[in-house]
Amino acid sequence: MLDPAGPAAREIATLWWIMLGGSFAILVFVTILLALSFRPDRRQHDDVRMERTWIVGLGLGFSVAVLAALLSYGVATGARLTAPSETPVQVTAKATLAGWTFGYDARDDTEDVLHIPARRDVEVAITTGDIIHSFWVPRLAGKIDAIPGHVNRLRIEADTPGVYQGRSAEYSGPGYLDLRFTVQAHDADGWQEFLRGETE
Repeated sequence: MLDPAGPAAREIATLWWIMLGGSFAILVFVTILLALSFRPDRRQHDDVRMERTWIVGLGLGFSVAVLAALLSYGVATGARLTAPSETPVQVTAKATLAGWTFGYDARDDTEDVLHIPARRDVEVAITTGDIIHSFWVPRLAGKIDAIPGHVNRLRIEADTPGVYQGRSAEYSGPGYLDLRFTVQAHDADGWQEFLRGETE
């Protein structure tokens, strides 16, 4: 997750680091305010003024401002990640307790290996044949649930050809940790060979 290999994963990793930094800033600031409230030399008549200035003005004001900035950035990131693409490659993913099946327009389905072209936007239509599962390729995109009777769509893209590990990140009963799959990203020639059935 923290070693992204695609634009969507990079956006998510950047959001994660920014949220971690903002949360840490709030923690440090509130800890300082808490420590100041236990000063042995503070005067009793200054208590009310201190509460208004430090606790309300700085403690709440600072925290609300940071949280609002983080929320705004998160919403903007979500809008970028869900913006429609003009010409995505379309594939399907169907989960069952037995594993994953991936479908393509131009060739036969594959089991537990999703083939995609590198450096191209790929839209994965995700569903399930039994119970709720979750599709997640940490280095390429965020996760999305596979829900019975419903199709969720997720966009992924790989920067370079290679093999990326995916998994079902939703508890679906004993053995769910073994519901893994692989994403094979091909270069342009390799993708055409795959579509022609010359590679599996």
